[in-house]
Amino acid sequence: MATYYNVTIEETGETYRCSTEQSLLTGMERLGKKGVPVGCRSGGCGVCKIEIVEGTFTKKVMSREYVSVEEEAAGKVLACRVYPSSDIRLRVLGKMAKNVCKVAALEADTALLG
Repeated sequence: MATYYNVTIEETGETYRCSTEQSLLTGMERLGKKGVPVGCRSGGCGVCKIEIVEGTFTKKVMSREYVSVEEEAAGKVLACRVYPSSDIRLRVLGKMAKNVCKVAALEADTALLG
């Protein structure tokens, strides 16, 4: 039976539930946000790079072309290859940051104008 944890995206303040059997990327997609970049889903393209700020996780193999040993040790990983084992707080990086933060900024502007 799967255990669920809360995952918070630091830049937007959004939180979603993610099971231990589901990658952080899959959980993020379930938010229904437009602009969440998805690539190969197997750790080979680097599109879904994130930084785990707080929490624990398990991981699968990721391409060293996109995540060095040093980055991985610092919590910089690919969301498609990471599974929560506690509540997680993350930052989005690279292409993911460009899209996720852009969408959040547009939503905030719309709310102010609304």
